[in-house]
Amino acid sequence: MTVFLKNILVDCPSDQSSRWSAHTNNPPQYLTLKLRRPSIVRKIKFGKFEKSHVCNIKKFRVYGGLNEEFMPLLLEGGLKNDNVPETFNLRCIAEDGYSKLPVLYLKIVPLLSWGPTFNYSIWYIELLGQDDPMYTNSCMKEYNKLREVEIVRLCLKHFRQQGYDVAFKALQEETQVHLEHPHVSELHERLVVNGDFDKAEEFMSNCIDEGLVDAYLSRQDYKHIWRLQQAQGQTQPGNRGGHQLVVDAEKRLIYLYGGWDGFQDLSDLGDFEITANCWTQLCAHSEQMNGPTPRSCHKMIFDPVSKNIFMLGRYLDNSIRTKEYIKNNFYLYDTRAGTWLQICDDTSQVSGPQLVYDHQMCIDAEKRMIYVFGGKVLTPRSVSACTSSETEYSGLFSYHIATNTWTQILVDCHHPSASLPDVMSVKSRITHCMVFHNKKRKLYIYGGQRVKTDIHEFICYDVDTQVLEILNKNDNNYNNHSASMCNDGTNEPSPTYTLRATIDCERDEIYVFSSLCKSKDRRDIQHVEASNSFWVYSLDSRKWSRIYTCHYNPAEMANLRANVPLEPCPRYAHQFVYDEVEKSLCKSKDRRDIQHVEASNSFWVYSLDSRKWSRIYTCHYNPAEMANLRANVPLEPCPRYAHQFVYDEVEKLHYLFGGNPGRSASPQLRLDDFWILSLEK
Repeated sequence: MTVFLKNILVDCPSDQSSRWSAHTNNPPQYLTLKLRRPSIVRKIKFGKFEKSHVCNIKKFRVYGGLNEEFMPLLLEGGLKNDNVPETFNLRCIAEDGYSKLPVLYLKIVPLLSWGPTFNYSIWYIELLGQDDPMYTNSCMKEYNKLREVEIVRLCLKHFRQQGYDVAFKALQEETQVHLEHPHVSELHERLVVNGDFDKAEEFMSNCIDEGLVDAYLSRQDYKHIWRLQQAQGQTQPGNRGGHQLVVDAEKRLIYLYGGWDGFQDLSDLGDFEITANCWTQLCAHSEQMNGPTPRSCHKMIFDPVSKNIFMLGRYLDNSIRTKEYIKNNFYLYDTRAGTWLQICDDTSQVSGPQLVYDHQMCIDAEKRMIYVFGGKVLTPRSVSACTSSETEYSGLFSYHIATNTWTQILVDCHHPSASLPDVMSVKSRITHCMVFHNKKRKLYIYGGQRVKTDIHEFICYDVDTQVLEILNKNDNNYNNHSASMCNDGTNEPSPTYTLRATIDCERDEIYVFSSLCKSKDRRDIQHVEASNSFWVYSLDSRKWSRIYTCHYNPAEMANLRANVPLEPCPRYAHQFVYDEVEKSLCKSKDRRDIQHVEASNSFWVYSLDSRKWSRIYTCHYNPAEMANLRANVPLEPCPRYAHQFVYDEVEKLHYLFGGNPGRSASPQLRLDDFWILSLEK
């Protein structure tokens, strides 16, 4: 079949012959379009056949320029295999960042078709931009001037490299073109010409103090440092998982409450003095001081204004889920007075949430508001058995501290009132993460699970305007729920068990610690492949970058390697926090946890500017060498779940404590180690 190039000028989606087709699918295959006159092309539109087609191009590149010999890259993208036309933005700005880039030739290069063995087809092309000579002539003059300046700079660079000082100075004086910034010229003079290293170091120190290299430093790769915190104190917290940590950044304290030690729930409260490196037990049994009963899977938040800790929710075993125990009591701990106060015996009786676990809490300290979202609702056994077996999830609630009032903001999508026109609803979930940006005044909610379905939504809720936005609705992972989120090539965290998140409002970054990818049995990581990963989400660029990944694969037991350091392992129900001053992360470890499997960690950084990944390091953990490593201080924590991960926004450090190593042979085993992770550039 002979298909002519002119067919792409006519949009006939019902005509299968109205297209351009390559003879084969072997590169290079391309078509070049010559415009009538130089233009500023801002967008390109691809038409399609009336239904999906194996010849549609899945990946392609678009180049453009004033001549066929030099055409810079304008676009790299791909088409969906459907019948909906797609429009893409083309690069129309020159290298200087503000001059318009005129185009006379466009080259479209197909790279891959939806049918891998089929040739490429382009059905219709439409270009959108400006070709009016009254506009483009000035753009051409500006662009040609830019090219002339660049040629002069290349000549200046050559003259200086070859030592042609007279020619260098003459050309620079004649053209008034500077090769570089005056600071760079001054550094060249001190370092290259004079060889004065002391003056060069002094100059660089001044540049750093003035913030001239901040942009450069921000683009550099992170270097991670794990540090096992050997804390002091005779009453250090014991082994546990499902506990809670909160940080008082001003007083340099980390508070810990409760958890499950493998045999029973705990009700002890302690604090860690960061400066003194010492644990102190504040309450051995909080219920004896009018405080909460032993519990795990609860949530706590710290109020930096009143210095109070608020606690809500818990998990109850099915055997004790009776009307007497199904009460969502709400507690406050006054850190200054050292006293407990029960604010409410059951928040569900005062327009608040029912008893929940695996929920999330955030505080708006300025407006004196606490937000509670998600979690699984616990109901009495007798009631749930008679009425419905469907799992209930809690919506979004707010608690106003000053007036002691609860308000339901969003109901769960399956709530009976969700269908009413004046009621806002949301898909509630468990194992998600939620943070509050106190400057943007928005809640950010990511991931989670509902029944057995992973939720890939990344939700942003403006607490002032009540606008709900899905940030990743155009991403492939959101549109294709069956896509595996565990592969190394993913571009966002896996919405699986135990997401832990922190936020740095100064940097506009959200940090997410994810664990146990697609686990069939999250309580036994001996029989599944699990992984930990640490991610950063930039609120400015709306891009994820993966900083750290640890893979734990029992199937590779036969390939155990020797002489390697220890690393953290997959876990859930942990806490992950970040110290904004020290730029560090913390994690806990117990060397008893990995006996018969191989695990490996790798640490990655994604540059949002260059859009490139950099692997900082890869480390393999060998249980066969455990006996030789016990005498040494481990370099990194080992795999686990049910740990806690929190953030110190003053020192920029993340702290991690305890967790469950997931050993099927020792299901009661919990960890009690304390780690800090710092990220440096």
